Amino acid sequence: MTSSFAHPEYLVETDWLQEHLNDPDLRILDATVYYRTDPETSALSIVSGRENWEAGHIPNSTFIDLIEEISSPHPTLRFSAPSAEQFAAALGRHGVGEGTRVVVYDANNIMWSTRVWWLLRTFGFDNAAVLNGGWKKWALEGRPTSTNATVRPPVVFTPHHRPSFLIGKDEVLRELQAGSASACLLNTLGESDFHSQRIPTSRNVPWGSLVDPATGAYLPADALRAAFAQSGVLEKERVVAYCGAGISATSDALILTLLGVPNISVYDGSMQEWAADSSLPIESGS
Repeated sequence: MTSSFAHPEYLVETDWLQEHLNDPDLRILDATVYYRTDPETSALSIVSGRENWEAGHIPNSTFIDLIEEISSPHPTLRFSAPSAEQFAAALGRHGVGEGTRVVVYDANNIMWSTRVWWLLRTFGFDNAAVLNGGWKKWALEGRPTSTNATVRPPVVFTPHHRPSFLIGKDEVLRELQAGSASACLLNTLGESDFHSQRIPTSRNVPWGSLVDPATGAYLPADALRAAFAQSGVLEKERVVAYCGAGISATSDALILTLLGVPNISVYDGSMQEWAADSSLPIESGS
């Protein structure tokens, strides 16, 4: 476990996971998703990581399909939050329920695993953590892998929805119109995207700047704390994080939770929804 956070229980290290791989109550979920660009048309597609998981994964893990299993179909928005019923059915199929603990990882940026972790907490399941560095760090360290398909006996997952964890545009607009000095709108996209368009008054702490590119793991706790303090985020009583589609915002949300920030919401629709509504305010520039 990482020891220098206020809540280290939400982040596990590779050595810890290897030691606990065979714990009977542990459920390891691979949540990998890939964005792929067609080299000829430049069209962007979203691809499940299931095929890569089948080719090799952390032993005893199962693949949870973020696209098909735990996102709600929507005509224009990607990765909309599922209903409590849909989420409960999916997690139950993976053997997640009372008396179990979960470790989530992915092979393509830690934000996919943090999205699943945030959904688990949204529906009342707190005994979950993210693998620091995910598959990238695991493979770099030469840790054991498997191609076996683990099948978990289905169990009952009982959801306890926390509406404040994932919010919609109306609540974001109310927060913006209130002009509350106690709340912070946190944009987690890269600087160029932030300067291109953003919700007015937003602060910017890019999720990618908080990760070691060599290992895929988060920077040390002191560096993470300094990044948010420098942007004035830690001064606020409430943080509303957003990004492009509600994914990377959950990575910053995890870090803030690790640091002990208590009142965090993620704007689920994020800029894919906000920018598409001409009635909503947008600002740009540095």
